[in-house]
Amino acid sequence: MMDLIARLANRHARVMVLCAVVVAAVAAFIGAPVVTSLTGGNPDFVTPGSGSVRADDRIGAATGIQSDGGIIALVDTGAPVDDPRTREEVEKVAGLMAGDPTFADVLTYYRTQDKTLVSKDGQRTIVVGRLKDSAEDHYQDAVDRLSDRLDGDAAVKLGGSEVVGNQVVSTVQHDLERAELLAFPVLFLLSLWIFRSLVASALPLVIGGLNVVLTLFGLRVVDQFTPMSIFSLNLVTALGLGLAIDYSLLIVSRFRSEMTVEPDIDRAIRVTLHTAGRTILFSSLTVSAAMASLFVFRQRFLYSMAVGGLLVSASALLVALLVLPAMLRLLGRHIDFLAPARFRRSLEAPENTDGGWFALARGVMRRAPLVAIGSGALLVLLGLPFLKVAFTTVGPSSLPTSTSSRSVADTLRADFPADPLESVQVVVAAGGDTAGAQPRMDALRDRIAALPGAAAVTPAVVLNADTWLLQVTPREPGLSAESQTLVKDVRALSGPDEVLVGGQTATFVDLEDSLTGRLPAAALIVFLTSMLVLLLMTGSLVLPLKAVLMNLLTLAATFGILVFVFQWGHGAGLFGTEAQNALDATQPVLLFAMVFGLSTDYGVFLLARIKEARDAGVGEAESVAQGLGRTGRVVTAAAVLFCVALGALATSEIVFIKQLGLGTALGVLLDATIVRALLVPSLMRLLGQWNWWAPAPLRWLYERFGLREGGAPPLAVEKS
Repeated sequence: MMDLIARLANRHARVMVLCAVVVAAVAAFIGAPVVTSLTGGNPDFVTPGSGSVRADDRIGAATGIQSDGGIIALVDTGAPVDDPRTREEVEKVAGLMAGDPTFADVLTYYRTQDKTLVSKDGQRTIVVGRLKDSAEDHYQDAVDRLSDRLDGDAAVKLGGSEVVGNQVVSTVQHDLERAELLAFPVLFLLSLWIFRSLVASALPLVIGGLNVVLTLFGLRVVDQFTPMSIFSLNLVTALGLGLAIDYSLLIVSRFRSEMTVEPDIDRAIRVTLHTAGRTILFSSLTVSAAMASLFVFRQRFLYSMAVGGLLVSASALLVALLVLPAMLRLLGRHIDFLAPARFRRSLEAPENTDGGWFALARGVMRRAPLVAIGSGALLVLLGLPFLKVAFTTVGPSSLPTSTSSRSVADTLRADFPADPLESVQVVVAAGGDTAGAQPRMDALRDRIAALPGAAAVTPAVVLNADTWLLQVTPREPGLSAESQTLVKDVRALSGPDEVLVGGQTATFVDLEDSLTGRLPAAALIVFLTSMLVLLLMTGSLVLPLKAVLMNLLTLAATFGILVFVFQWGHGAGLFGTEAQNALDATQPVLLFAMVFGLSTDYGVFLLARIKEARDAGVGEAESVAQGLGRTGRVVTAAAVLFCVALGALATSEIVFIKQLGLGTALGVLLDATIVRALLVPSLMRLLGQWNWWAPAPLRWLYERFGLREGGAPPLAVEKS
């Protein structure tokens, strides 16, 4: 395959580059609108078929009213609730809601005399707008209309689940623009420092931009068939830039290196594809497998990330193998235009075995036991805080304090008896006549009221012939551990009638249960595919097993730092946030896939060079030293650029996007430094020839299907 691509690049470079320009233009035209067409919010995190969804669906079918969301207007005129000015403002807001066809019902204190709608000091009140269950596709439009009509009214702030979703979408779109503006200049300057050439440093960004455009096009196509989450855009832009830059660095560095050996462009393209191109193929397979594991999960947020990740990795591979070699063929010797020759030769010449990375490599070889113990212990130490992790989900606290939904939520929690949207909805399917079911409902209400987490329980209300509803006010805020226990306790109550529990906290409990139940299957997919790819590349069973262990240590350290920063709040101010007391529940799943895939990605870079040296006859220890020395600069440069691309997400105003950006950047940085520069080579030095051991069936598999450099002999594998 690499021979075919090399021939195409050498013979038809102009046509391939021209085709790439045309495809990019079409993809940009079609794909760009996806940035404003995707939505996000509570629906991204619900678990299809769960008890909470069934409860909410039953309420919606019986009443026509959405049960798991709504819009809350906080009214604060500066006058008490019984003042005419406050009542006039409330009636104004209620009238706007009632006049909108998306609203099914509007609750005010003056209509219901419900004191939970009034603040404890009597100075503020809320208007609760409940939405039609059948108008789900128009909720965000309703939020926009109400926001426009209340624009400039300082006495009213809008909150509630649908406003949270609306403000999350607008914040994500704003964050994407800012992240791109911040990342691109920094990436270009770093590339310029790495390559010392204006032309060479521009190539990774060009390839990265092309990758993002193609992926947005793919996302737009998929969105036409199944709704995608807007949060996948963050992954597409950051991971698209990062992978393309990684692959470009590997290709361009190897091409420049080969050009210093013999200035034959055709030969350099051919060798580059047989070495770096092959490494990129393995890398793309590992990243794709890791992202594909997210399809195991049922939440739209995660399968959208799976789609985005697969599109990104496939596009990055195609662009790096088809477009970049053609561009290098056209540039030829001009790739080093304005690059000082002495810098280029000292950095790219393959015969050079001097410099800091080779010195580090040989130092690690000399002190392998000490380095292995020290670096491993450091990763374990960094991972210890993860033992105390707690989880939450997307809500008002995920948004900055400047947003109205965050302000309303904080005010309700501090100054009101309860948040009406945090109540636990208990739906009872009770057949038979109403009179016969009433005693059972009263008994159930008494049993729920006796639970330690219940502050109050409303009398059972008949929704239709066979559906009853009880609303439970929890003693502690929604999503708290006590409220989650309350949901589980209510579900554990047995009786003749089916009891379903819905609401915000129940939705989160179902999310956690779903993620926990499906994580082992996703992990197994990642482990097995990563090991298979590394086996086909190296012919070893030991190296894939060691790679899995290294990746797990990297993940543990990454999660430990995230707990330290975002859950405990140490250094959170550096990222424009405060202690969250928990991590987002989807972070372990998403970061597991991303960090594991990317860690294997860098492992492939290192192992490919070690194997190349070993196959050329270099000894065990020296091949490890040469592999680290050759890849140290490229892998570190790729990691730094990747950290900038993904670390830009840490500037997001949405907390869990900050966690995703910082977590991925940390994982990449830890892997490219402590793991790849210290732990992996020291362990390889200690294991010696055992690194390449595999049982007879796996040796046969490698010899039959393994992918090797063109013309290279089969790998000699040590026998047990």
